[in-house]
Amino acid sequence: MTDQPLIVGTRSFQSRLLVGTGKYKDMAETAAAIAASGAEIVTVAVRRTNIGQNPGEPNLLDVISPDKYTILPNTAGCYNAADAVRTCRLARELLDGHNLVKLEVLGDEKTLYPNVVETLKATEILIKDGFEIMVYTSDDPIIAKELEQMGCVSVMPLAAPIGSGLGIRNPYNIRMILEDAKVPIIVDAGVGTASDAAIAMELGCHGVLMNTAIAKAQNPVLMASAMKKAIEAGREAFLAGRMPKKLYASASSPIEGTFF
Repeated sequence: MTDQPLIVGTRSFQSRLLVGTGKYKDMAETAAAIAASGAEIVTVAVRRTNIGQNPGEPNLLDVISPDKYTILPNTAGCYNAADAVRTCRLARELLDGHNLVKLEVLGDEKTLYPNVVETLKATEILIKDGFEIMVYTSDDPIIAKELEQMGCVSVMPLAAPIGSGLGIRNPYNIRMILEDAKVPIIVDAGVGTASDAAIAMELGCHGVLMNTAIAKAQNPVLMASAMKKAIEAGREAFLAGRMPKKLYASASSPIEGTFF
């Protein structure tokens, strides 16, 4: 089966792996890991990373060029709708009118779970302001559908808390979100290793966004390469369709039609 590109809003991508830029030891390692991942979308925390707002300081865009990657500004570190909206508008100004953003409005510093009420407020304002929103949210199917109906171009439920590496904790909710989705469902947060990414893709997710799983691996560049392969393998397995599960054994060589 020939796969289709990942369509996010008005943009098309071949890679279904999205990566972040935080927690690496230096910019050289950041650039090497992202290159090894094969990702086309690279998310950047505007409040924590210099992309031009601090002249004279090292600029991440010098190693992660917008000519090569689609830069996805995110609102990490925002705990209310007003701060998130302000951050998105700053990113659009710094990136010459770029309107694709990742919206995340956090609830508290301990869990980093989304504040759904503030997320909905920010979503409404930003969509009216012409942004294409990829939105981080809980794995609640009702909220996911609401965000889609509001006009988000991608809904990004967490698999587990941000940076936890716990993997897909509730695959059943993810499957419910996928059932009726008309926009890409991209797992965001919680992936720890390549098998987690493959599981997300085998569920039918359209992509996976990760940062810590790569940046905090003992060998980030090698892990980035592993994640690239896991995403591809998981996607192919989903498209192929797995065999049905059975309680009892089924012989690899059926006995029907044997001669003795």
